[in-house]
Amino acid sequence: MRNAARIILESTFTESSTMFLLQINGTLKGLTPGKHGFHVHERGDIGNGCIDAGGHYNPRGQPHGGPDDLQKHVGDLGNIIANLDVTFKRLSLIRFHSIVGRAIVIHEGTDDLGRGGDEGSRIAGNAGARVACGVIGIVVSFGILCR
Repeated sequence: MRNAARIILESTFTESSTMFLLQINGTLKGLTPGKHGFHVHERGDIGNGCIDAGGHYNPRGQPHGGPDDLQKHVGDLGNIIANLDVTFKRLSLIRFHSIVGRAIVIHEGTDDLGRGGDEGSRIAGNAGARVACGVIGIVVSFGILCR
């Protein structure tokens, strides 16, 4: 992850082979205490302080929402804290609406999950400035190729 405040995210993304479930396990270091908005953004361009990543990934044209809402952006992952162990429904690394090559962004404040009652809430959850971002990619391990 790239940022000015030295926030470091070490994580593993694991996708279920039978359901549309994506589990993310990891540890965040350098993040201020409390909840922080966590989203997949449109582009894997993390320049200009993460601004070049664009808006939340929203291929279905839905309003902003929480991770378990039926109507939400594909990239709406809700909020995280420093220790990350979450599973997201209807999110995929390699299947329909893949998030590989897109940016993952951590925001300064809490995402109100589209329930704030104003335009900022309906678009992006009023989570504040982008404090860290990185590009989602696949790393191939060449440990054991055959037995």
